[in-house]
Amino acid sequence: MKKGKKNTSLKKITDLSIFILIVLATAYLLVTFVTQRTRVDGISMEPTLYDGDNIMMDKLSYHFRSPKRKEIICFVPYGSKEILIKRVIGLPGETVRIENGDIYIDGEIFNDHIGGMNYAGRAAQDIVLGRDEFFVLGDNRTDSVDSRYDEIGNVDGKRILGRAFLLFYPFNRVRVVK
Repeated sequence: MKKGKKNTSLKKITDLSIFILIVLATAYLLVTFVTQRTRVDGISMEPTLYDGDNIMMDKLSYHFRSPKRKEIICFVPYGSKEILIKRVIGLPGETVRIENGDIYIDGEIFNDHIGGMNYAGRAAQDIVLGRDEFFVLGDNRTDSVDSRYDEIGNVDGKRILGRAFLLFYPFNRVRVVK
């Protein structure tokens, strides 16, 4: 009888160990290949995201599809190691221009209801986006270094890390990012 109890206890410990190993491996795979925590640094995305907000980035979606207009992306600009977070405005192949605070895409006015833009920068002239280039803007248009500036410029699709999808900290503002 004692031998049977010992085998049962050993089986329970083995099963529990395997379960814990599977949970840890799954968590590692999710964090490594599917999602990543990113911290918002600065006020360029206010009022959507605030300085110090913690978001989860979906790193998997863009392996199967391209970013869509109005999505918030995380990317690393050329010559930098810092992750930036901005909203996609212009898509590959489109022509973007900013005139009198209005955004024009392929000659048609684009109204994203954000407004407040008084600086066109390099977009004062037509910007034709390449095959895998995106034009991005921060939601805080008066205080955002984005595609209007030479140091950011058009964002190459290869530089995009993922899509912001969940604001999880601070806890009183937990929500899906849109």
